[in-house]
Amino acid sequence: MAPAQLGRYRSTMTAVEPPVVTQRRTKASTNGVGPGDKETVGQWGRAWEVDWFSLTSVVLLLCFAPFIVFYFIMACDQYQCSITDPLLDLYQGKATLLSIWDRSPSFTWAAAKIYAIWVSFQIVLYMCIPDVTHKFLPGYVGGVQDGARTPAGLINKYQINGLQSWIITHALWFANAHYFHWFSPTIIFDNWIPLFWCTNILGYAVSTFAFVKAYLFPTNANDCKFTGNFFYNYMMGIEFNPRIGQWFDFKLFFNGRPGIVAWTLINLSYAAKQQELYGQVTNSMILVNVLQAIYVLDFFWNEAWYLKTIDICHDHFGWYLGWGDCVWLPYLYTLQGLYLVYHPVHLSTANAAGVLLLGLVGYYVFRMTNHQKDLFRRTEGNCTIWGRKPAYIECAYSSADGQVHHSKLMISGFWGVARHLNYTGDLMGSLAYCMACGAGHLLPYFYIVYMTILLVHRCVRDEHRCHSKYGKDWVRYTNAVPCRLLPGIF
Repeated sequence: MAPAQLGRYRSTMTAVEPPVVTQRRTKASTNGVGPGDKETVGQWGRAWEVDWFSLTSVVLLLCFAPFIVFYFIMACDQYQCSITDPLLDLYQGKATLLSIWDRSPSFTWAAAKIYAIWVSFQIVLYMCIPDVTHKFLPGYVGGVQDGARTPAGLINKYQINGLQSWIITHALWFANAHYFHWFSPTIIFDNWIPLFWCTNILGYAVSTFAFVKAYLFPTNANDCKFTGNFFYNYMMGIEFNPRIGQWFDFKLFFNGRPGIVAWTLINLSYAAKQQELYGQVTNSMILVNVLQAIYVLDFFWNEAWYLKTIDICHDHFGWYLGWGDCVWLPYLYTLQGLYLVYHPVHLSTANAAGVLLLGLVGYYVFRMTNHQKDLFRRTEGNCTIWGRKPAYIECAYSSADGQVHHSKLMISGFWGVARHLNYTGDLMGSLAYCMACGAGHLLPYFYIVYMTILLVHRCVRDEHRCHSKYGKDWVRYTNAVPCRLLPGIF
């Protein structure tokens, strides 16, 4: 089973090749394809068949993932961000699960109102305000853009206006903080656990809606996948691109909003709380805000390119995207800022400079690696990489409509150093976030542990798909570029 993101979606900034097809035994279904008869179908995306290990993993995640997130934020609320003290209290009988639960803030209608306004506002920005930023920002690609070919051979159109939505949202945030004073800048932190219950409600609601929709009124029946297993279908998704109307695309909206737009607002709320409690914002909090804001802005600046990534090109929309985007992403990717509210850390100048350098170098590797691949694709290899014409391996593959397509696998520049060097840069940036928090607790380092597991797993997942797609051409590629992440090591 490949949980892939469970919401992060920082690693989703990894461009992938077009899909692979294969001959499989399938049976016609009222919505897409199911097991049985022979038919040529796209193999990319989630699995067609479910083994017992995958099914067990799916059920465990559906049952316990919300409690994993709750455990981290509860630990900060009740145990000053110690992730071992709650377990020790339970073991020693000083606390029970019920007593911990009772001490935690519960759902409130005030939090529900805040969250409803937030999601509604992002829907309005997404649906009702066409992008104009691409008209005056050189190099930015916005407006209506084509997505990648779906398994059924369709090419969807998307309204790319995430950067504009981010700018409008943050402009209003700062205007409120300095002029209007409609709400406190610490409003997110002050309602953090009650908001957690609201995000779970939306996460499960949208996942259930997408699941039912796939059976009753799919956007495109030929882009559905059914395994016959309820739990796997619910978690990994059935529809490839569920939509309401022409423009509301579930994947693009929930992957890019409201979680990622909120990411920087959450960090700003943490900084405001630190200022309120201690009379200052520490340099570690500034580092976390700046480094993570760079990533968020990079995401929205390259939103059109994001249409060619794994999330859009391969993943179906189910619980692991719907719930993950609503809950996992905003709650676990902001743990560093939450920790620094409870444990303000002021780094020495040398340490702060080192963390900043690590984060910026990681971002540079991450961005330039992806830029080289994007440039190579856009020019079909007629460009220069590191001062020379790039070398590549010519490949061929077939799409679900039976057409033969050609593709090139670059073996120059960063892509000649390692097959996933953009992941390496991503991990460097992730480590910088954690190191900004010092070495006092384990909780801030959950992020780098999770990202390492996620990206190594994704390496294996990507390469299995590419090997199935390209066959001997992929073997030639791996011989030319033998390392995955770390040259000479792995």
